[in-house]
Amino acid sequence: LGWVPRPGQTPDATALLASGPDGEMLWMDVVHRPGQAPTVRLMGRYLLPPCKQRWHTCATFLPQGELLVCGDRRGSLLLFPCSSSPGGAVESTNIANGSTEPVDEGSGSKWEPSCLLHKRHLPLEAPLSVLFGLHGKTGVTSVTCHGGYIYSTGRDGVYRQLCLQAGQLQVLRKHRPCKGLQWIEELRFTMDGDLLVLGFHADNFVVWSSRTGENLHCIPCGGGHRSWSYWSNSSAEAFAFIKCGDVMLYHCDAKPCEQQVLLASLHGREITCVRRLGTVEVPGHTTVNVFITGSEDTTVCILVLSEHSRAAVPLTWLSDHISSVRALALASPAGPGDKSFSSKGLSALLFSAGGRAQIECYRLLCADNPASESGVTCSVVHVASHRLDEHWERKKNRHKLTKMDPETRYMSLSVVPGTSTKQLPTSWKFLATACSDGSVRVFGLLEATQKLLLVAESFHHQRCVLKVEAFLYTRAGGERKQLLCSAATDGSIAFWDITGPIAEAAEALHQAEGEMQPLTLGSPLLTVMAHSCGVNSLDIHQKAEGQYLVASGSDDGSIHVCLLEVTVGGATAQTCLRVLERVARPCAHAAHVTGIRVLRPHLLLSASVDQRLTLWHWALGRLDVLSTTFFHVPDLAELDCWEVAEVTGELRYYCALCGRGLEVL
Repeated sequence: LGWVPRPGQTPDATALLASGPDGEMLWMDVVHRPGQAPTVRLMGRYLLPPCKQRWHTCATFLPQGELLVCGDRRGSLLLFPCSSSPGGAVESTNIANGSTEPVDEGSGSKWEPSCLLHKRHLPLEAPLSVLFGLHGKTGVTSVTCHGGYIYSTGRDGVYRQLCLQAGQLQVLRKHRPCKGLQWIEELRFTMDGDLLVLGFHADNFVVWSSRTGENLHCIPCGGGHRSWSYWSNSSAEAFAFIKCGDVMLYHCDAKPCEQQVLLASLHGREITCVRRLGTVEVPGHTTVNVFITGSEDTTVCILVLSEHSRAAVPLTWLSDHISSVRALALASPAGPGDKSFSSKGLSALLFSAGGRAQIECYRLLCADNPASESGVTCSVVHVASHRLDEHWERKKNRHKLTKMDPETRYMSLSVVPGTSTKQLPTSWKFLATACSDGSVRVFGLLEATQKLLLVAESFHHQRCVLKVEAFLYTRAGGERKQLLCSAATDGSIAFWDITGPIAEAAEALHQAEGEMQPLTLGSPLLTVMAHSCGVNSLDIHQKAEGQYLVASGSDDGSIHVCLLEVTVGGATAQTCLRVLERVARPCAHAAHVTGIRVLRPHLLLSASVDQRLTLWHWALGRLDVLSTTFFHVPDLAELDCWEVAEVTGELRYYCALCGRGLEVL
């Protein structure tokens, strides 16, 4: 049984849901007025999906349309139609003599479930949409609506945000509140915009704040109670629960907050990667920059940074990773013809990857919102995910193969440009990854079906691959070649032509309806020994038609720059690569060079763990220092740069540096 408030009902009426045999769930409207017997009206009959424990655990009526969302003991979310029209309802006065006079307690009157006797007059409705086992086998604990979204909780340690699209339930994203909080019971939205997560952590009842990221209350109660109630206001709080047949009550006065946050943190551990998404024009505010950071604390943070206030304000955190986040990549919309294009704000596809061979993909949309603290709002839709161990379990004849290393880490990501063309039968996007197990892997994403698949790989390097960078070569006739650059711990940089494998993979995916065996990338066209040890930073910039400047930084503090020429000739249109010029600068920095960018064909920027940001001038055979600036972020992990055209027409370059902190120069 479960009481469910329904929008638009009078205060003396509420809805009652009852699950019975064979997965049948009844919806009854109960009206109770003082001095009168309750009136029960049977409104609908619903059929729950077959499972071992076939009953509902929670439900809510959606404010938009006549729809009912409920969760069941199997962990599924179900969407049912619920018409409130009285035409098909079966009503009962529920007293033996049929009158509605006041009931005498000593009269011995018995309830007569006459409305249930005629329930077969109502059709047995099947669910319109089913998300089977969404919260695992432990069941759904609550479902609620807020701000046009649907939120569900379960005992799997996560709560999910959903929406209704084309009459179907669609999962937008999932949130993991804090480590160890596996039994999430309920969500409560406060008037000041905070989201409170109520649940059981070990033997304690916990109230966790999603805004501050800390436990507001922790009540020792034994944990895991199925019958409980929590109430709080600004002056007191109370928690009641049933234990061993006894009703227990915990009550205390609210304690004043003695702690003041001077500067809120972005992450709990060091920041490993940073990307600038773009700028958003906020009415009444200056233009703000939107950044994305990944950290060792397994989270991705989307934040805004205003040059005027010099304050970083987090918009949202993504917590789908089970290990550290090591790399980020963005696929920007191509234009109005691209599905990802949006005129409402800043839109992009975000890829994040890191430990445990895990890749996550999201659709981001940032738009101005004057009502929020930052002036910007960010909506996130989880598109797809991939883990190599899950891919391994689906392989055929896997007992004949060597299993992949479960500790494989993705070290670097790069979106392959120029794949959204008429040459490919479907709108697949491709992502190149550098892996710690010595492989270079290419994945394909089809956003419409939310599929992220491994399509090609190569173990050419035979050692940890640290960096990958994809770039595009376009001939005068319009023919495109997708090229890939990969760098490993031995200081070598390999150049690949992946045009053929990508076209072959796209064709195979189109014919096999999204399933295929990974192809081989073959051998690289050219390998350059650029450094004596690992390559920690890599960047490619087009200098002229068919010429590319490849800059890299190493563990030994050296910088290497080479001018690469790309030509396509012969009857087979074979791609040829040739190094026109090379220049190396040993001891360019006193420590690892972890960030390098080619700003212009003759201008380079490098950053190192020695906390120096150096501007270089490149000429044929020379690499000269122009200026050096010290920054404050220790243990630098990555560098991102962008240019801004001032009102005077002058170009100004900005860079974001991350490590044990975040700094913009």
